[in-house]
Amino acid sequence: MTDPSVYLGLFVVAFLAATILPAQSELGLAGLIASSDYDVLNLILVASAGNTLGAVVNWMLGRGIDRLHDRKWFPVTPEQLDKATKQYHKYGRWSLLLSWMPIIGDPLTLVAGVMREPLWSFLVLVGIAKTLRYISVAGITLNLL
Repeated sequence: MTDPSVYLGLFVVAFLAATILPAQSELGLAGLIASSDYDVLNLILVASAGNTLGAVVNWMLGRGIDRLHDRKWFPVTPEQLDKATKQYHKYGRWSLLLSWMPIIGDPLTLVAGVMREPLWSFLVLVGIAKTLRYISVAGITLNLL
């Protein structure tokens, strides 16, 4: 099935899951795969693109953190930012390969912006990490069917 609204919905959920808003893109992806109505490769590509672009929002927030960090709505506490900054200093850009992980992934993408990581390397590393996560989710889902 090629219902564009389904793919758009997955893109939006994956995008939001990479930002400050709570969303479960893995469950959405697994559910769509389990339905057997959609092409698995297209689902992985859409979810990966949405989640990677959502991480770019964090990167952009990091780039402008000096102007935003004192705002009430800012998604990261000073303690979380300090911890992520120390980790980023320790491992550098390669720590972005952990951007798929819960809890630490989103702050890492924010810190990458703070540390002025070039957008091209950010996109490559985060894109790899996020895509591998969705491939894993797809593989597990298909094995359970």
